[in-house]
Amino acid sequence: YLLDKSDKYDSRDVERLQQDDKWVENYLIWRHDVVDDTLKMIDESFQWRKEYTVNDLSESVLPKWLFEIGALFLHGYDKEGYKLFWFKVKHHTRDPKHQLDKKKLVAFWLEHYAKRDHGKPLTVVFDMAETGISHIDLDFVRFIVSCFTDYYPNFLTKIVIFEMPWIMNAAFKIVKGWLGPDAISMLKFTNKSDVQEYISGEYLPPHMGGTDSFKYSYPPLVDDDFQTPLCENGPITNEDEHESKEEIDVDTKETGELNEAQNLNQKKMNSIEQTSKSEETDKTEVKPKNAKKALTTFKGPLLHISPAEELYFGSKETGEKKCLIVLTNVTKNVVAFKVRTTAPEKYRVKPSNSSCEPGTSLDIIVSLHGGFAASLQDRFLIMAAEMDQSSGAGVPELTQFWKDVPRTKVMEHRLRCHVIESSKPSSLTLKDNASNIPAKTNEDLHMQLTHLLQINKRLEEQMNRCLWFQQLSVVLSLLSVTVAAFCFYLAYAQRS
Repeated sequence: YLLDKSDKYDSRDVERLQQDDKWVENYLIWRHDVVDDTLKMIDESFQWRKEYTVNDLSESVLPKWLFEIGALFLHGYDKEGYKLFWFKVKHHTRDPKHQLDKKKLVAFWLEHYAKRDHGKPLTVVFDMAETGISHIDLDFVRFIVSCFTDYYPNFLTKIVIFEMPWIMNAAFKIVKGWLGPDAISMLKFTNKSDVQEYISGEYLPPHMGGTDSFKYSYPPLVDDDFQTPLCENGPITNEDEHESKEEIDVDTKETGELNEAQNLNQKKMNSIEQTSKSEETDKTEVKPKNAKKALTTFKGPLLHISPAEELYFGSKETGEKKCLIVLTNVTKNVVAFKVRTTAPEKYRVKPSNSSCEPGTSLDIIVSLHGGFAASLQDRFLIMAAEMDQSSGAGVPELTQFWKDVPRTKVMEHRLRCHVIESSKPSSLTLKDNASNIPAKTNEDLHMQLTHLLQINKRLEEQMNRCLWFQQLSVVLSLLSVTVAAFCFYLAYAQRS
């Protein structure tokens, strides 16, 4: 096959097939270990992958409205722990003009999930509530079926079809003919009374008899980690722009970072300051909860990241446009990191692609630029991986490192944005300077307290290390005394 059709394959797929035993095994399992049938499936799927440019599909190459309508998305799990791939059929209509883009969207989601979860099978849910004859698109359905039967081996556990209208029975008789006996056994026709045999109520929307309040949106919200392809293909900060600037003037960049470090006390924990302000003006349950989160630290295997979950920006009225992310390297090696965002046109991240020395902390400044305002839907992804001691930490070395590092060795952590609204005075008297002084004092105290907590945490870590060495010294001393006493005893015994 390779000799005859090498130009019809993507070389990346061929290389992966030669290295990924699990992928080969899935093809064999799906074709019942019949080698000729397996080779035929690999040949067909590889040609399809190149035709649809599957390896290069990303959010940026597909129309945004396809994501916005919410006809396809990943959310929740079935009772066996498999991820649910939802097809909201009521949002789909026949449209030959955009049919190819819709097919590429399916391939995009399947490829994203396959890479992210290393080929773990999916459960497909066709939600056919509120559908009719106008939503029947046999060509599109056939493509979806082909994805699972011919292109993505051993990737399907079952197809749950919810409330299929009687008018579509004839259409699904045709679909059954495409599936084959193995896939037909995976079809599960359900309604509101029996769908929970396969999916528990916590992952079913109310119209299916469940309690899941999840609402799909795009750009994606943070409720479901699998909603966004950010970690694989999504928009990123303009790293090339930053890197080119770094190559032109590295010294200037370093000087700028030093100046920002000198102003750390003024800039640090802007998110906490804003949280304090919001707590005073709006005593709700949500604000204090978020304020507590801002003080926490995510403890990853390579980096400790603070804040753990949210970056606090001000609204247009409050005007706060900068936040700080503190990374602490907890390994014995240099850790490379880079920061991505769902809104690269809004934010500037410095540094966005760099490295952190063992046992040190590094500050990342995230700032809004121009007239942009932060949004609750904006998110950041921090990626980190250990570098070899021999690797350099310059821009060319980092660029090559990220091209070569395996996905399994990359640590990922996500941060969402939180927007602090300005406190609107209920009366004119609140505008007096005298009434504003206590609030400012509280903010300053809160910032200082937070700074002290961070210093205290670092001191505590140093104390723990000192205690460990102290205990080790005591044990070694006792061992030495014991050995010496034993030697004296032997010498005395010999003289006696």
